[in-house]
Amino acid sequence: MAYFFDMAVSSRFRGMKILNLLALCVLIFSLANIVPMAEARIRRYKWEVKYEYKSPDCFRKVVITINGRTPGPTIQARQNDTVIVELKNSLLTENVAIHWHGIRQIGTPWADGTEGVTQCPILPGETFTYKFVVDRPGTYLYHAHYGMQREAGLYGSIRVSLPEGESEPYAYDYDRSIILNDWFHRSAFEQAAGLSSIPFQWVGEPQSLLIQGKGRFNCSSLNSPSLNVGIICNETNPECSPYVITVIPGKTYRLRISSLTALSALSFQIEGHNMTVVEADGHNVEPFVVQNLFIYSGETYSVLIKADQNPTRNYWATTNIVSRNATFTTPPGLAILNYYPNHPKRSPPTTPPSGPLWNDVGSRLNQSLAIKARKGFIVPPPQSADRMIVMLNTQNNVSGNVRWSVNKVTYTLPHIPYLIALKENITSAFDQTPPPDGYDFKNYDIFSVAENKSYTIRNGVYRLNFNSTVDIILQNANSLSNKTSETHPWHLHGHDFWVLGYGEGKFDIYNDPKKYNLVNPIMKNTVPVHRYGWTALRFRADNPGAWAFHCHIESHFYMGMGVVFAEGIERLGELPSSIKGCVHRK
Repeated sequence: MAYFFDMAVSSRFRGMKILNLLALCVLIFSLANIVPMAEARIRRYKWEVKYEYKSPDCFRKVVITINGRTPGPTIQARQNDTVIVELKNSLLTENVAIHWHGIRQIGTPWADGTEGVTQCPILPGETFTYKFVVDRPGTYLYHAHYGMQREAGLYGSIRVSLPEGESEPYAYDYDRSIILNDWFHRSAFEQAAGLSSIPFQWVGEPQSLLIQGKGRFNCSSLNSPSLNVGIICNETNPECSPYVITVIPGKTYRLRISSLTALSALSFQIEGHNMTVVEADGHNVEPFVVQNLFIYSGETYSVLIKADQNPTRNYWATTNIVSRNATFTTPPGLAILNYYPNHPKRSPPTTPPSGPLWNDVGSRLNQSLAIKARKGFIVPPPQSADRMIVMLNTQNNVSGNVRWSVNKVTYTLPHIPYLIALKENITSAFDQTPPPDGYDFKNYDIFSVAENKSYTIRNGVYRLNFNSTVDIILQNANSLSNKTSETHPWHLHGHDFWVLGYGEGKFDIYNDPKKYNLVNPIMKNTVPVHRYGWTALRFRADNPGAWAFHCHIESHFYMGMGVVFAEGIERLGELPSSIKGCVHRK
């Protein structure tokens, strides 16, 4: 090698001074090593899940914590890092499973953390290890995926940064993660019992809204003489002091706003400050400015704010319920935007700004339509699909129980998780008849209360051809309460999908596809279906596994509003024995 290099130098650069030759050699060596490949790291976490008494909104109740905290610890990693979470279940009476929301689990479908779909639950006293790769930068979440445990406080943030040396297409000085949540004083057990009862007992509206685990309940409303109100509810408890976002005047902040509400759709705003939306569910958005950010359970957004207002005072950050009329039942969630060096607990001199009207559907639909993929980051969708599945979401009465259904089928989990049953061909584990691909489009009236005919409880799966392109049309309709249609946020495990369009009224399978956005649609993992409307999605079935697709409202999923997709199961190797604790075969 040295001989050929010397010959090339002597023939091409004869006459150059020796100093220049040495400089050229140094340059060649430098160019060959200019940017060494950033090595992926292993991020290890050791968590204990247990019960504790907490007062996140001043009302004391039993919650589920991770290492004594709710929200739990934030997972911070860089793209392509491996995350290992050693999880000990110290709950005395409950199983547990944790879903890594937005992480596609490519090659590790058993780590998705969906009890009944990808794994057996983690029993009390057991320790289970999740191991997966975070293959894309962005804002993600983790939360319980067993029963209705998520609303008991078992959730947290995942923040995935670009590799060192790379930067986002937008500039900011500091990065913050904020989870919005609604909070109920009744336990998840009590709520689940009511949902399963005859007569039906609805969970009702939340008692408060939390911003990063902090809210404020009016303790004086507890006027029962049998209660020691000072012990059960104490508004001077530091646990429920407002969450504080401290900013330095003149600096720009990336706020990663996420929602893990059990029921509520929310708006979020910061008094006197515009927010520029730049990311949604891990994908860069063509920037647009909002004063109110509408956000649905399971969604994540990054917004940029600049601390450019009067620095001698603090400002309110507020969250309000939209889509449901909770005006007189659930007060706004409040936090403080603290301009340094003002005292962080100094209340703003103004009253908190009022949120948007709860029934202003137009503004919420307009935001959905405004979200497009950022130029330079567009992933073109396939121009056509191999299969279309139209899913009619309805509320029904099934054998005396109020349930949610998709195409007249109420979903229920099998005892043996789908991933295990499919891989090991345990055909008795679930119904082998697949759910229907559509409904009676011509005759069904989405604006009327559903007739309770032929509604069933089943657990079949949609089997998708591997690498095929699938269109999903989510159709909203009337509930059992006349003239009521709820907003449903739907979340897909194991994939991102292109959001091709939204519409009002009944989806027209012949004409509405002609209006799809096939140029710059945003990719997401969670999307709303607005009242009496439809949402069209497209995704590739290219991730071997069994994947849940469901409404992210806890009570709705518990009541049967979901399905499971299976694809490429034959491409998977042997499943880890650690996920098979509930499988006993002779």
